[in-house]
Amino acid sequence: MKLANYINDLLYRYDCVIIPDFGGFVTNTIGAKLDHNTHTFYAPTKQISFNNHLKHNDGLLANYIASAENISFEKANTLISLAVIKWQNELQSKHIIINNLGSLHLNAEKHIVFEPENKTNYLTTSFGLTTFNANSIERYKEQVKPLIVATSQKESKKGIPVFIKYAAGVAILLALGFSGINGHKQEQQQKQIAKQEKQLQEKIQSATFVISDPLPALKLNVVKEKPTPYHIVAGAFQFKENAEKKVKELIAKGYNAKIIGKNKWGLTQVTFNSFSNRNNAINNLYKIQKTVSKDAWLLVKK
Repeated sequence: MKLANYINDLLYRYDCVIIPDFGGFVTNTIGAKLDHNTHTFYAPTKQISFNNHLKHNDGLLANYIASAENISFEKANTLISLAVIKWQNELQSKHIIINNLGSLHLNAEKHIVFEPENKTNYLTTSFGLTTFNANSIERYKEQVKPLIVATSQKESKKGIPVFIKYAAGVAILLALGFSGINGHKQEQQQKQIAKQEKQLQEKIQSATFVISDPLPALKLNVVKEKPTPYHIVAGAFQFKENAEKKVKELIAKGYNAKIIGKNKWGLTQVTFNSFSNRNNAINNLYKIQKTVSKDAWLLVKK
């Protein structure tokens, strides 16, 4: 079993994949960017990092391997543990290369250092987008000199001709005459419009009626429930009666327990709680594993 293949598959769908007792690969989405030195455009992507403090088993990786390999959840956990032991032994003497992710090695303080490969884009919304180079555009700015109309000294010394003065006076008188006529026409038009508006208002008032006892407005308060795909599994039972008994016990202890159906082996699954947020589900899982049941695990059911 190549554990790296399953980690790669899950990173396309989730922001965090935890390898129990080893560490977790965490993604951070970054937007498109431009390298101004090389004129290279990069598509949005998921940046991969490694956190060696994320060691608790959230059930995501084991559940996916069990489904893909058609084996039990317990056997999937065993296979993961064997792979982790092998990695820990190899780290003592060399680098570990994880396909499409990067490499792991120990520093002087014996801490795991991760160097990402950055060749695979795990952001599904960027599918089909590739890195490309673009030629820069150089713009030249030239100062435009203003145009100057050359006039002869004779023309500058001459005064305004007499006929131009008379023409200007006639133009002013014509403009005043036309403005007077236009003003009278506008006044007549405004009176006609006001008369038509008054007639229209009288027709509207004669056609208006009032309902004395209108029906009350009907208000519907619809609450949209958020989907809860993250389930903390308390157990799976062959007989439904035992599953219902387990639900009653957990409800009596204060859990929001319920039956979420049967798994592919025909066992009825019972949950402690269900969540819409993955982080809340993981925190609640750790608390239950420490205080109630070490065998509790997280089921992601889309």
